[in-house]
Order: sequence, then structure tokens, then C-alpha cells
Amino acid sequence: MSTPPQPPQPGDQPAPRSGASAPQPAPQPGPSAPEPAPQPVPPAAQPEQPAPQAGQPAPQPGQPAPQPGIPAQPAAYSYPHPQSPPAGAFYAQPTLVGQPGQPGQPGQPMVGVPGNPYAQPPQYAQVPAPPSAGGGAGRAVLWVAVGAVVASVAWAAGVFLIGGRGDSADLRGYSAPADMCSKADYSSFKDEYPESDSAPTHSSLKDKALDESSCSVNLKKTGSSYADAYLSVQVDLHRSTDPGPEFTASWKNYGDSHTGYDVKEVKGIGDEAYLVSQDTTNGSSSGSRYATLAVRDGWVTYTMSYSAYLSTYSQDKSPPGLSDVSDWLKTDARATLEQLKD
Repeated sequence: MSTPPQPPQPGDQPAPRSGASAPQPAPQPGPSAPEPAPQPVPPAAQPEQPAPQAGQPAPQPGQPAPQPGIPAQPAAYSYPHPQSPPAGAFYAQPTLVGQPGQPGQPGQPMVGVPGNPYAQPPQYAQVPAPPSAGGGAGRAVLWVAVGAVVASVAWAAGVFLIGGRGDSADLRGYSAPADMCSKADYSSFKDEYPESDSAPTHSSLKDKALDESSCSVNLKKTGSSYADAYLSVQVDLHRSTDPGPEFTASWKNYGDSHTGYDVKEVKGIGDEAYLVSQDTTNGSSSGSRYATLAVRDGWVTYTMSYSAYLSTYSQDKSPPGLSDVSDWLKTDARATLEQLKD
């Protein structure tokens, strides 16, 4: 009896037939088969790796881990280029100085810090915190600021109510006529100079800051063809500024700036008045006699001046004395000021 064939056992190869070559495996199309993946080494067989230090990138697969105490060597070619951040940290947010991230938690991002392309700048400017309400310095600064504001308001109100505007000027009801010669009273001089002037001269000025009116008259004795003396009158209405300080400085101190003049204060006319006079004749046939009465009443000033000149050609060899002229000026000034009021 023949023995039944035994099934092939693992590892047994069929014997080639005599005279026939061993079969070759058929070539496979495409690239060669990949090499089998290396089997992972059991954890027990792997060497213990040191934990990465803060600020050092984690080791990449396929790269040897850095050895303790040996600084990491830069790669010859950074991936993808030298300016690129390390792989795996592209979206990392920088942490605030002094506030590092806790283990397992990212650090606090610094908004608007250069170098963070994804940080959003603040939409509004940062306002400094006000000083503490309990501090004495803060209260002092606050009261100083309040005091400055109150002082500014008070100053503006004073300028508005007291000065700088025509309707607030203290004009006492006076007016400056277009023809001052028609309003001026010089009747006290008529006895000494009875001949009237047929052509007195006058002028006037109207402005928001000043109204002015003046008149000049030639005084003639009986039978004189030419003027023996001269009389001039002028009134000024100061609408913008108080003339008081300058008026006092000019007329009260007239003798200091003009040599040879006598200055006397006159009571009972306006707020203040001064009589300025000079006599250089000394009983001779030459020289002059001069007198001016200057008056201030509120913001209105008024002057009335007399002058007589003696020479070999003058017809009047005996002009009135300054005492008489001074009395005439005072009387006529009072009368003229009353006529200038509305």
C-alpha cells in the first residue's frame, strides 16, 4: 500500500524537480516596498530624557535630545527659514514681565507689545488715575484750580462792568458839541476885551473811544485891529479808559516837567482841578502872561487857557494881572461845564 502524502510542515520547502530551476518571485510594479517601521523600544529600555528647561524648544522627533550641561547647538538650516519661530510655538503669547505662566496655564498676554503680531492695541488712551481723595496735596491742587477759575471770572466781570466799554464810562451827562465856540462861556473877559472875534475857530472829534471839541478865540481891547490876547477851550469825553491817574500826574506835577510855572490846586470845580500860571513880564514891555485851568469831572476833562504876549509891536502894554485872569477862568469854567451837560 502506498503511504498517503503528508501535509507540508511550516518551514519545509518543496524540493525542486530534477532538471528544473527554482521558481523566482514575480517582479512587483512601482517603488520598492518600504522598510518595515522600527519597533518601539519598551519604555524600560529607553534612556531617561531630561525635562526641557524654560525658554528651550522641545526636542523634535528624530533629533537627539540635548545632554545636560551642554548647550543646544543651532541647526545648520533653520526650518522653514532663519526668521521663523520654532515649530510648535508660532501662536504662543508672551507673558508679562514678573508674571510667568503657571504649570499647565499660559502666561498673561501683553497687549500691544511689539513682536506680538496678534495682540490688539488699546482703543482708548490710558487716563492716569486721579489723586487720592484723602491726600492733602490733591485737595490743595483742586482748590488752587478752583481759585484760578473764580479769579478769572471776577476779573472778566470787572472789566465788563467798570472799564473798556463806552456805555460804562463815567461821563456825568456831558457832551462834546460840534461847535464848541457856541457853548463856551468867556463873558468874564468881556470887560477887558470888549471887541468880539468875528471868526473864532473850532474843531471836533467823534470816536467810540473819545469825543473831543475845542474852540479858539482872539481877545481884543477897544480900538485894537489885532488880537491882544488869546483864549482856548477844550473838552474831552473819555469813553474807553479812566483819565484820572494820568490827569493827576500831568497837571499836579506840571511844575516838575515845565520850569518856571506855578501850580495850585483848585477846590469846588469837578472832582479835581489845577491852576497853572506863569508871568515873565516883570513890569517890562516884553515877556508873556499865561494861565490854564484844568478840570476833571468823572471821565470828562476840561481846559481853559489864557495867554498874552508883549513886544515892541504889541498894542497892549498893560495886560490884566494873573490874579484877575485866574478868577475869570474859574468863573467861566463853571458856567461852561454846566452848559455842556445834556
